[in-house]
Amino acid sequence: MNWTINDLHIILVGTLCAIACALPGTFLLLRRMSMMGDAISHAVLPGLAIAFLLTGTRSSSWMFLGAALAGIFTALFTQWITRFGKVERGAAMGIVFTTLFALGLIIIKQSADHVDLDPACVLYGALEYTPLHLVTLLETSDHLIQIPRAALLLAGTLIFNILIITLFFKELTLSSFDPHLAQTQGFRPMLMHYLLMTMVAITTVAAFEAVGSIIVIAMLIVPPATAYLLTRRLSTLIITSLSIAALSAILGHLSSQALPHLLGLPETSSSGMIATTAGLLFLLAWLLGPDGLLKKQKKPPLRNPR
Repeated sequence: MNWTINDLHIILVGTLCAIACALPGTFLLLRRMSMMGDAISHAVLPGLAIAFLLTGTRSSSWMFLGAALAGIFTALFTQWITRFGKVERGAAMGIVFTTLFALGLIIIKQSADHVDLDPACVLYGALEYTPLHLVTLLETSDHLIQIPRAALLLAGTLIFNILIITLFFKELTLSSFDPHLAQTQGFRPMLMHYLLMTMVAITTVAAFEAVGSIIVIAMLIVPPATAYLLTRRLSTLIITSLSIAALSAILGHLSSQALPHLLGLPETSSSGMIATTAGLLFLLAWLLGPDGLLKKQKKPPLRNPR
C-alpha cells in the first residue's frame, strides 16, 4: 500500500472530526440525550435548501450558516415541544427532525430540483474527497503548506468547543448531573442546555461534509459511550473519549486502505470504517473493561465458609 499526502490529509480531517464530535457528545451522554445529534444531523436539510434559495449560491459559508441555524432551531423546537406539549423527549426529537427533514426534501424538490444532491454523500459524507479542496496556510519561495478546507473548519469548531467547555465546565457539569441543584446555585441549567445544543448543532454541521448525517452520529455517541465503560471520573472520561475518537479515525482510515487490499475486495469508505472501528473498540471495552462481560464471567465462585 502506497501512502500519499492525501492519506495524511484524510487522517487529519477524520481525527479533527472525531475529536470535535466527542467533546459535546460526552455531555450529551451524561444528559441521556445522545440521539439529539441524530435529530440535528437530519434536520439541517431545510437550512441548506433555504440558504441556497435566499443566496442563489452554494457557497460553503452560507450553507454552513443555514444548516447551523436549522440545527439550533431543531434543539429549540424539541425542548419547546417537550416542555409545553408535555411530550416525551425522544418522541419530540422524532417529531421535529422527521418534519424538518421532510420539509427540506419538499423545498429541494419544488424549488431547487436542479441542485446536485448525492444521497451517498448525505449519508456518509465525502471524506476521501476532502483533500481536493485545499487552502494555503503558508506560502514562501521554497515551501507551500496546504491543508483541506474541511480540516480548517473542523479545527475552528474544535477550538470553539474547547473554549466553551473550559469556560463553562462547572456549569455544564452540574447542570448535567443535577439541574435542580444547578438552578439553586444560579447556574441557569436551561441556558447551559441551549449552549450545549448550539455546540452540537455547529459541530454536526461542520462534520456534515466529511462524514455525512449518519456517521456523525457514531462520532458523537460511540467514543463517549466506550469511555463510559472504562471510567466514571469526568475529566478522565473526556480525555479517554477524545483518545478513543482519535484512535478510531486513524485506525479506521488505515483499515479502509489495508483490509480491501489484503482480502482482495473493492475499496471501502473511510468514514464507514471509522464508525466500524469505533464500534469494535466499544465491543472490546464492553467485553474486557473493568466491569466487562468476560471479566464478570471469570470471577471465581464464592467458597463455602465451612
